[in-house]
Amino acid sequence: MLECGMLQRDSWALRRQSAILCKQLVVDELLVQSLQADDILTDNMAESIMAEPTSQKRSWKLIQLLPKRGPRAFSSFCSVLKETEQQHLCDLLTQSQEKDGKETYVERFGDSSFQLPTQEGNVTKRARMHEAMEYSLDADSPINTPVLPCTPDFYLSHCQQSYRMRSSPRGFALVISNVTFDPCAAPDLGPRKGGEVDDEVLRKVFTELDYVVTVHRDLSAQGIRKCIENFCQLPGHRTVDSCVVCLLSHGVEGAIYGTDGQLLQLDWVFEAFDNAHCPLLQNKPKMFFIQACRGDEMDCGVEQIDGPVRTCSPSCEQRDAGREGDGDNDSRKRGEDGRPRIKLPQRSDMICGFASLKGQKICTAAMRNTKRGSWFIQELNSALRLHARDTHLADILVQVNGRIKEREGYAPGTAHHRCKEMSEFTSSLCKDLFLFPKYQPQY
Repeated sequence: MLECGMLQRDSWALRRQSAILCKQLVVDELLVQSLQADDILTDNMAESIMAEPTSQKRSWKLIQLLPKRGPRAFSSFCSVLKETEQQHLCDLLTQSQEKDGKETYVERFGDSSFQLPTQEGNVTKRARMHEAMEYSLDADSPINTPVLPCTPDFYLSHCQQSYRMRSSPRGFALVISNVTFDPCAAPDLGPRKGGEVDDEVLRKVFTELDYVVTVHRDLSAQGIRKCIENFCQLPGHRTVDSCVVCLLSHGVEGAIYGTDGQLLQLDWVFEAFDNAHCPLLQNKPKMFFIQACRGDEMDCGVEQIDGPVRTCSPSCEQRDAGREGDGDNDSRKRGEDGRPRIKLPQRSDMICGFASLKGQKICTAAMRNTKRGSWFIQELNSALRLHARDTHLADILVQVNGRIKEREGYAPGTAHHRCKEMSEFTSSLCKDLFLFPKYQPQY
């Protein structure tokens, strides 16, 4: 049986550095699972830590628990810090431990703020017994291996046929994750337990892919709309080479729910990023990852505002759109500055990955693990980390779909098997889309 208290000098070192730990410690699945494997944390404790909405709150929760987890807790924690590449925090704690080891300190970790949630943990365990069958089918967790870098040879052999990906950062990434819904305004929309894992996974992987990531959680439909409008208007889009938008929520065909139970149409989202409404992203790849289905809309076209230097494909020119007979007058083919006028499709250079097929309502509960997040985001994270170095994004999404199909057979004959999730994607890309991770061309 685990002894109750941590050694006095260890608990004092932990408490003394708690402020720095809360700011710098990265508490992810790998760290928590390592402490579980060493019998420092119970399953309930690990789940309560990962359920916290922010990294800082997860760190604080862990710091609260460790002092009561026995005399091995400190050394185990330090070992795990080394394993998760947080050696600087391990050094900070051990130095503090050596410095204060001989000092006498009145133990105060018995305060209510550092007590174990024993009764609450039991209640949580009882309440989630049925969820264990409904959600926690798979035992794997989001991988945390570093994003594999692109090699110079691969970049040089593919850059001419691909979208420009040379800026640092590569672009801006927006993640909107609705986890908790208003029980009064949306009584039929339960919490998306595990959704907080998804947005953290996306934040990490796109940060490693050199994107500036912004995460917003629990927004109403109007809040999502305003957030997207602000994101589209960022002046920084002018100097970067791409953008990413991730929308995670309950949804129906062609729309996602805000926390107020109101629907936001995905067509409006795509329109906000099209060539007319977001000119700073013209001819730049725009990547969408959405937990909902899509709708259709006619493309009427819009004039490109910045001339042929940004043209990606000759098919964008008027003469290739069946308009040669409209007149041969050069003044009609050229703008006021004398440069040829180019027509772009209304929506181009977009690729969108969906967590379900078109025409199906998304089944968020059956395919989301309360501890590890949704299957779609897990597989997207894994594929990006392992294959973004040398694989077209469309092929990555094909791999994601294949992995999800493999998971569907996990519990054949159950409700989860019948409520299948098949990812799919649409694309209006006109060049190859490689992310070229961790490679910065020298020019």
